[in-house]
Amino acid sequence: MTRSWVISDTHFSHSKCWEVFKRSDGSPLRPFSSTEEMDETMVANWNSVVEDGDRVYHLGDVVINRKALWILSRLKGRKVLVKGNHDIFKLNDYTPYFDDIRSCVVGKTHKGNQYIMTHIPVHPNQLQGRWTLNVHGHLHANVIDDPRYLNVSVEQINYTPKDLNDIIKDI
Repeated sequence: MTRSWVISDTHFSHSKCWEVFKRSDGSPLRPFSSTEEMDETMVANWNSVVEDGDRVYHLGDVVINRKALWILSRLKGRKVLVKGNHDIFKLNDYTPYFDDIRSCVVGKTHKGNQYIMTHIPVHPNQLQGRWTLNVHGHLHANVIDDPRYLNVSVEQINYTPKDLNDIIKDI
């Protein structure tokens, strides 16, 4: 059975994620001691849950350095990129690794509720009467204290893609 997954803000090969960036309490944003450890952990976690035929929605900020795009060839699944603020390369740089590239993804649950997947969270007024949930990234270790938002930045989901069905069944 084909499954759908969601993840955001991998920032593959971005050393500042573990070396420089901090959480509000002063601890490192990511608990790694090297860029290689960070990247290898995320590749292993991804491939431990995703099968080749599965769909993976990556909600932006895939890599910082273009040279790291090759890492995506090691990841299982058919990937869709929802572009983030750091996904700044030309479209042709991403197309070898992604089946589709979008600004957002809109879906419906079996109960008829609609959700939207974006990189940056949408304004609360945009959810009113339109979408029940905004699955997003961008905020890394921070969350919006509102049940209509779900942050799937890797720091929130143990550096492992999250099953989209598990997310939307609770809507």
